[in-house]
Amino acid sequence: MANEATGTIWGLPNYTGALYTSDMINTPFLSMIGGLNGGRQTTNFEFPTTSEYNHETLQQETITENESIAGVTAINRVREQKKNVVQIFQEKIILSYVKMSNYGRLDGINTAGAANNVVSEKDWQIAKALEEIARKVEWHFLQGTYAISTTSDTPNQTRGMIAAAALASNTVDAQTVDLSKDLMDEILLTMFENGAMFKNPVIFCGGFQKKKLSSIYGYAPEDRNVGGVNIKQIETDYGNIGVANPHRMMPSSTLLIADVAFCAPVFQPVPGKGNLFYEDKSKTGAAEKGQIFGQIGLDYGPAWCHGTITNLATS
Repeated sequence: MANEATGTIWGLPNYTGALYTSDMINTPFLSMIGGLNGGRQTTNFEFPTTSEYNHETLQQETITENESIAGVTAINRVREQKKNVVQIFQEKIILSYVKMSNYGRLDGINTAGAANNVVSEKDWQIAKALEEIARKVEWHFLQGTYAISTTSDTPNQTRGMIAAAALASNTVDAQTVDLSKDLMDEILLTMFENGAMFKNPVIFCGGFQKKKLSSIYGYAPEDRNVGGVNIKQIETDYGNIGVANPHRMMPSSTLLIADVAFCAPVFQPVPGKGNLFYEDKSKTGAAEKGQIFGQIGLDYGPAWCHGTITNLATS
């Protein structure tokens, strides 16, 4: 939920020096599939990921001449709609006039010539709120669980990549053993047999699983760039597969193989305002109020193009 605290001169003191955060602010998966400025749009909070059909199981044909004259039995190939939803991402900002006007006041160390590292509190808070939305979108695109709204009091929740792989039964339960070549071979074979095309697969995992993966495979000689993100590659029976840097938003016991060729963010724009926008809100007293609002979901394409290994050992 959005933070309702009003930013005051005492609640948001000014400091000097380079400004850092230890929280993860890079969003590699989102960047690879289009970022907050790419993707596609929808005018319905439900949107299609694919429309799919199946052929018969192949076996020896045994049609006789007489049967061919009479004609074979007609078979209709039924299509099925696969879908996901957008969900609301929203941040609120409230700053007092007193806070905004005291940008020259410093707390902490008062050194001659020192300057506030945030000149405009409003601009900085808006930029960090957008950064927070990007973090939340990244997390939901990886770990989000699906739910569809049926009333104004129930939220839409976009299905993320881990849940999409499970939807297609492209998952291997490691039963708390270490990541191994056998487990990697098993998930890749499962994906292959379920139809995965391996167009641009990339592995996402946390630091511990990345260390295990590096000890199993030798990296291919050339790196590659996906959506502006440089990644390593491993050689497998199904071609080279990209390996993203360790990702702190991934569950520590899960390894994800996401074919980013089929993935894109989906935005539901507000008419006259856009996909993801800031707007000032009505003022009450001596304070500025505003909000950032967007409706964003994940199009992961055919769910069977992705896979996971779950319940891996983490120590």
